[in-house]
Amino acid sequence: MSDGAATIQDTVGLQDQGRKLLTALYVAMRALKLYPVENEIVQHATGDLHSQVSRLLSEEGELEIRTVGDFFFLNETRLRLNLSNFSTFGGVARALGQHEIGALEVGESVRSEEWIPFLSLLLRDPQGDDPYLSFVHALEKTTVQHLDVRPRSEVTEPDLEAEEALEAAKRTYAQSVQVARGVLSDIRLGRAVNVRRVKRAVQNIVDQVLSNEPTMIAMTALRDFDEYTFTHSVNVCIFSVVIGQKIGLTKHQLYDLGLGALFHDVGKSRVPTDVLNKPGGLTDEQWLMMREHPTDGLLILFHLHGFTDVPYRQMLMAYEHHMKVDVTGYPENRRPRLPSLFSRIVAVADGFDAGTSVRSYQYEPLSPAEVLREMRENPRRGFDPLLVKALINATGVYPVGTLVILDTMELGVVVAPNHDPDHMHQPVVKIISDGLGVSLAEPLQVDLSEVDPVTQKPLRSIIKHTDPQKYGVRVSDYVT
Repeated sequence: MSDGAATIQDTVGLQDQGRKLLTALYVAMRALKLYPVENEIVQHATGDLHSQVSRLLSEEGELEIRTVGDFFFLNETRLRLNLSNFSTFGGVARALGQHEIGALEVGESVRSEEWIPFLSLLLRDPQGDDPYLSFVHALEKTTVQHLDVRPRSEVTEPDLEAEEALEAAKRTYAQSVQVARGVLSDIRLGRAVNVRRVKRAVQNIVDQVLSNEPTMIAMTALRDFDEYTFTHSVNVCIFSVVIGQKIGLTKHQLYDLGLGALFHDVGKSRVPTDVLNKPGGLTDEQWLMMREHPTDGLLILFHLHGFTDVPYRQMLMAYEHHMKVDVTGYPENRRPRLPSLFSRIVAVADGFDAGTSVRSYQYEPLSPAEVLREMRENPRRGFDPLLVKALINATGVYPVGTLVILDTMELGVVVAPNHDPDHMHQPVVKIISDGLGVSLAEPLQVDLSEVDPVTQKPLRSIIKHTDPQKYGVRVSDYVT
């Protein structure tokens, strides 16, 4: 059985057991409410409840029942309700809710005799001004040792929206890479290109960036050496749209920009693959072939069918993205000109992604932070400084995917930028190893802008960024 099928089966099984557990809890409560403790019905109901709990503990290792709004959670699984069990679940929720209880934690060593005193307190009317505190004090006076409760105020629903946004971003990214692969392959083989499909992919990218920019930026860390040509086109599209959004382009302009960004390297379809993927330096003749790809890109787009109008903006982006702001790049120009705004945006996006990617001739890429510093501080690179600043504003000083060493000597991967201009050097990181270099079984996510409440100094600070390959770290494992 595949891992995916096993996971689905496990989830279905947990759903079923969770519903049975809540039913057993409700039945035991009802029995205790109607009959004396010594009654056989009460003993049988609490025994059945304990059996359900013991079974789950043996399989899961832990057991927590949580109520959030109208939902029940068993550990991290949300239990689905239907008409047949709605009243049962509702009865349990009301009993917990009247005491302001948000979660019930069951210890591994729980004994069957602990259930009756616990349920008796649960059935009692709430006491005092603070029902939860009154319940806890009463519970402490009983023989119950392995049933703990948490207040409703401390229980929050797992961030399902964030999970759904991440899955949507992954789908958009994967579909866009597939589209980019299809476009370049079709052009190389002389086949018709489905422009409508390309436009839909770009629209999805724009929509995702506008609704969930940090997650889409994180997707760009999913670089694949074997898929570089295609992932690069998608990454440049994403970074271009991010920059365009930062400088206030309209949604329609972002579509135009994203379309040109996705097509910016289309001219490389005319470069022989052995030249395109050649390890090491190119010969003079091969370098001349590479320098022709902007011109080839313009001509390909001019003759490409499927556009309602001639795609002049996209043609310019393909033609100008290597020109540099002072026009000292390529192709060379005989007449004075300035690259268009969209071309300058694509140039920045292209330079950043290319500089941080492993390619056939670049096995040790610079870190994202180093690339940004070089783009910002070295005018010979020829990037528009305002657009580089806009990119930094989106990614932070330490972009997503940067491996950093903290002053605690812990190793961390940047997973989200800090958009506060005063704290751009303090991103959100996942700590993956402790101060002794021991890998953590579960990465710890921390916000580096958090301060010690006493000293008001940061709890952790970045000492420097470092090379993931040096530590054998694949940053994409931690950012998505």
